[in-house]
Amino acid sequence: MSGNYSYARRIWFDGVLYVCNHLIAHFPSHFLRKVFYRSVMQFEIGAGSFIFMGAKFDARRGFSLGSHSVINDRCRLDNRGGLEIGSNVSISSEVCILTADHDPRSSSFAGRNRAVRIDDRVFVGTRATILPGVTVGKGAFVAAGALVTKNVAPFAIVAGSPARVIGTRPTDLSYQIHYDRLFA
Repeated sequence: MSGNYSYARRIWFDGVLYVCNHLIAHFPSHFLRKVFYRSVMQFEIGAGSFIFMGAKFDARRGFSLGSHSVINDRCRLDNRGGLEIGSNVSISSEVCILTADHDPRSSSFAGRNRAVRIDDRVFVGTRATILPGVTVGKGAFVAAGALVTKNVAPFAIVAGSPARVIGTRPTDLSYQIHYDRLFA
């Protein structure tokens, strides 16, 4: 009986993830997507935050988005190891954030999960990639196409592959992101 129960659970969880990524993610109503993400996927989504169409997730739970943050279209958000995004964060189109990989030194190629944290008022440019275990500090700016392999200091501007510090942002950031679109 337990084998059937495990198989049924897997069908349920894989089915929910399929519905999330292939149906709900493309539904042109942000309100309905947010209801699904909060209730079925059990994501924590703050007030005034917006997830555009086409976002792909890898697990139920393990995802937190602060208030007044935006995740633009077609982002890959691997939340298996835990993904926490702060408030007033802008994640540009086609960004890839990974929290799971395999240990290349393991004889069994063992999988490993490492949480990613993106602090408040961070900007992540189009097609940037953030690897497992990284923390992006408050107010940091990740340039388009950057490959972030290590922690980013607060207010640092990073670019390149691998990402390197190329400057700093002001420390008195006070903006509030506001997206209010019916269909996106």
